[in-house]
Amino acid sequence: MRKATSRRAFRLEEHIKKELSRILLEDIQDPRLEMVTISGVRLNSDLTVAEVLYTHASDAEKKEEALQGLYSARGRLRHLLGQHLKQKFVPELRFKWDDFLETMIYDSP
Repeated sequence: MRKATSRRAFRLEEHIKKELSRILLEDIQDPRLEMVTISGVRLNSDLTVAEVLYTHASDAEKKEEALQGLYSARGRLRHLLGQHLKQKFVPELRFKWDDFLETMIYDSP
């Protein structure tokens, strides 16, 4: 996926991150998503796909459950996101575990 580099894309990434975090906190009632944190969003160059980076404060089993919960709620998340974005098109949501903190902690010299 080629990452978007425009100012518009950067603003949209931040807006999507903020709205998805709010939606997960207030609107989604799935217990698998209780401790999920949206840590970032990356849009592709034509703004049709959003790669959503997430973290979870638990073990590997809970990490897999959280991913399943996110994918099962993907349609609802996209629908609610579309109500707040005020854009013609809502990007497709793809979820990816954010391993930045783990890499920084365990791979540091």
